[in-house]
Amino acid sequence: MPDMTNSFNADSRSSVPIIRVDHLSKRVPTTDGVLTIVNNAHFSVAAGEAVAVVGASGSGKSTLLGLMAGLDNPSTGKVFINGEDLFALSEDGRAKLRGRLVGFVFQSFQLLPSLNALENIMLPLELSGTADADARARGILGRVGLAARATHYPKQLSGGEQQRVAIARAFVTEPKLLFADEPTGNLDAKTGRAMIDLLFELNRERGTTLILVTHDLNLAARCGRRLTIDEGIVSTEDEQAAMAM
Repeated sequence: MPDMTNSFNADSRSSVPIIRVDHLSKRVPTTDGVLTIVNNAHFSVAAGEAVAVVGASGSGKSTLLGLMAGLDNPSTGKVFINGEDLFALSEDGRAKLRGRLVGFVFQSFQLLPSLNALENIMLPLELSGTADADARARGILGRVGLAARATHYPKQLSGGEQQRVAIARAFVTEPKLLFADEPTGNLDAKTGRAMIDLLFELNRERGTTLILVTHDLNLAARCGRRLTIDEGIVSTEDEQAAMAM
């Protein structure tokens, strides 16, 4: 039986942790009292890892992801990305750090309807002042198999095509860290498998750390490690150890 603690000794890995979560908690007031969504989570994620965040519906998976990305503020505790204390930074400072280091893929795609596929992918490059935005965006658009759809708008694309554009946009800045929140939730099973294959392929090619929120345990099994959240407690488990049980 593996040791199901809520900490992970990142020093046991050769890579420097890309994320360190230090005694992180999130509590919100409700009519029935204070609800603890995340309770004293403490773990690290090494650069290049693929980690699944799993738990029952409503368990706080997306809240944990939002805290790790600095999109939500904790009640107590700290999050370090690449050694930088997220919550010691201003909101603008956190946004700049995410722009440099982080990519996102969401269940709802989050494409801008007024921009075509190429323009959606170019957007983060243009916001960061990248000179060769057009060339880089066209390159990654071809990599996800949509070179011929560059001028199509989101409403002209299928769900799978929209998600491929979203994945291309997430990877075009070559982030060190990619957060994916139920990225196949709005896709049929076949298209969802193809999208996950693409995510892992790009993860391997570019050495990007992947943190994937999912309710699908088969998908979680493709990651090297799981973070399980249950009644606010976050436990960590090596996937190979879990499969050996």
